[in-house]
Amino acid sequence: MGAGRATGSVAQVDVQGTVAAGWEPVRDAFLRNFEQRGERGAAVAVHRDGVKVVDLWAGSRDVDGTDPWTEETAQVVRSATKGVAAAVPLILHQRGLLDPDAPVAAYWPDFKAAGKDRVTIRQLLAHQAGVPVLDRPLALAEAADLPTATAAIAAQAPVWEPGTAHGYHAHTFSWLLSGLVHHVTGRTIGSWVADEITGPRGLDLWIGLPPAEARRVGRIGPVEEIEPAGSGALRLRPKRSVTEAYNDPESLTRRAFGAIDPKPDENDPVYRAAELPGSAGVATARALAAFYAATLGPVDGHDRLFTPDTLTLARTEESAGPDKVLLVGTRFGLGHMLHGPASPLLGPSSFGHPGRGGSLGFADPDSGIAFGYVTNGMRRTVTADPRAQSLVRAVRSVAPLSAA
Repeated sequence: MGAGRATGSVAQVDVQGTVAAGWEPVRDAFLRNFEQRGERGAAVAVHRDGVKVVDLWAGSRDVDGTDPWTEETAQVVRSATKGVAAAVPLILHQRGLLDPDAPVAAYWPDFKAAGKDRVTIRQLLAHQAGVPVLDRPLALAEAADLPTATAAIAAQAPVWEPGTAHGYHAHTFSWLLSGLVHHVTGRTIGSWVADEITGPRGLDLWIGLPPAEARRVGRIGPVEEIEPAGSGALRLRPKRSVTEAYNDPESLTRRAFGAIDPKPDENDPVYRAAELPGSAGVATARALAAFYAATLGPVDGHDRLFTPDTLTLARTEESAGPDKVLLVGTRFGLGHMLHGPASPLLGPSSFGHPGRGGSLGFADPDSGIAFGYVTNGMRRTVTADPRAQSLVRAVRSVAPLSAA
């Protein structure tokens, strides 16, 4: 498959990188995001059947700056980190070290407190454990300290009967997963990911940014909400109930997103260095796509991460329907978000995770596609950013899905 250097400019933005022959629609959609959707700096990468077919970047490395985004620029990807972290318990199960149907307390005895003794690992990963909030939110220093944060979540009483409903554990997913992985492996989740997944593959993706890599990371920040007329993008206004929930200090929605208080500065080196697998990962789009490609099969001479059975687990629905935190219908597998109206991915077999405000990573087993998109311009979207969706539509136009 031929590949060529992708260059072009619209509104004084140069798109750098490569696209394989036939994948030019993704480059065109990427360029339009800068021209029409207020993109400041971003990168997108796509693999098909383990081969990189798109690798593009453009704009400025800082949302409020002028220094160019380069090939090595990385960004905080917020909850897109969850999709990477969710691979850890799946691989531990694959190695015979973790039973999804066992109680969490079988591995983490303190977790049985406050009526959580029968919460299973399956329920924890599917956002059914009932602990999306903390009665006392944690300051950043506490949130970043593994013993403090995991003790807090272990002591927390559920706000619904575990297993009877699901609701997005926006921040508490960090401590639930960190505590579980630490008790099973004796390692922090960031070090496990570095040792077992990203390090051997040379992926620029970290849960806990090493100081030596800090120079590569741009600044994220809010950008204006822009959507071009006639773009074909789905235009939705939040339901009144959703808006009210975000504004109500007592709602599960507000409390879930406020489990770290005061709200942390995501450009703070302390935040970036914290091993928060629910929110603070740092990655390039190239690394995010390559990670998901590795879940599907061999990449660049490295063995696949998931066996066929594990891949089936990753794409299997565990919870679906009204989300008690996000107040829309969501679908989850064992830690990954699944394709659906609230979180459109590529097709019915897709699994991955968006990051609030923009970033997105996923794999689609039916097509062999793996996708990564990283941006520094944060919008108010939670699960379906218009810029990411324009790129997904372009991918679908090149690699249509028979099941979609």
